[in-house]
Amino acid sequence: MCIVLASKMVDSYLVLSAAPRRDLSEDVTMFKLRRNCLLDVILFLLCCTNTISLAQESSATGDAMAQANNPLANFTALNFHDYYIGELTDTDEDANQVWARFAKPFTLGKTNWIMRASLPLNTYPVPPEFNHETGIGDLNMFAAYLIDTGNPTLAFGVGPQITVPTASKDALGSEKWSAGLVNTLFSFASPVFQYGYLLSWQASFAGEDDRDDVNIGGFQPFLFYQLGGGTYLRSSAVMTYNFENDTYSVPIGLGIGKVLQSEKVVFNVFVEPQVSIADKGAGWPDWQIFIGLNSQFK
Repeated sequence: MCIVLASKMVDSYLVLSAAPRRDLSEDVTMFKLRRNCLLDVILFLLCCTNTISLAQESSATGDAMAQANNPLANFTALNFHDYYIGELTDTDEDANQVWARFAKPFTLGKTNWIMRASLPLNTYPVPPEFNHETGIGDLNMFAAYLIDTGNPTLAFGVGPQITVPTASKDALGSEKWSAGLVNTLFSFASPVFQYGYLLSWQASFAGEDDRDDVNIGGFQPFLFYQLGGGTYLRSSAVMTYNFENDTYSVPIGLGIGKVLQSEKVVFNVFVEPQVSIADKGAGWPDWQIFIGLNSQFK
């Protein structure tokens, strides 16, 4: 029931995020509606941490809690993530990104890998008028080779990534083919505190000549502190550096999440406000709210 209610609230929020805007009065109204939807989701999640924890305590194991946020976990996963960007640097405009992410472990010979594919639905203000446009963005995929560290509670992977210019509108993608590397680590030795990171870099090698080249690095630290009963605190903001034009964004985040188990699926629902503590250049988030629903299939 809780998952259904959360889904309805997030669906309403996503519809509002993608709605076209016409004038200032409608912008103000739309901002208030989005804000109210976000508050509804946040309040709902806080409610869940109090009302569901006792029911989940008996069925949720410490291992499931620790593994629920592991990007290298040996489960097929389907995740939906939404970043509502309240304000972009050098503008007063907002934006939105909805990510659908699918991950699946696989083997090549005697080696173990995990593949992740991510496709965004972007809503961004487009200069010079800064009218908001909505459409599919560029598809990103990576495959990480899982290296045996000798420690069963330490996952470590490294491998190639590629970004395909699949954007439905030119302004919502790079119009470039890019490739690079990813490296990720996750430690779940402690049932209380888990940590790790995702390090990535990619550069363009083909595409439209009249578009800027891509040369971007990212660092996403993972910090999760278990409060008990499936409830946890989290921080997972992505730091980004653009080597092409020497611009960057350094946000920090602090949020709360809830892990809910069924017989075959582990659900992980969370909200994490994030704010920039250092940035340079236009188009980076000044502040944003990260909402997610992760599903791991046993």
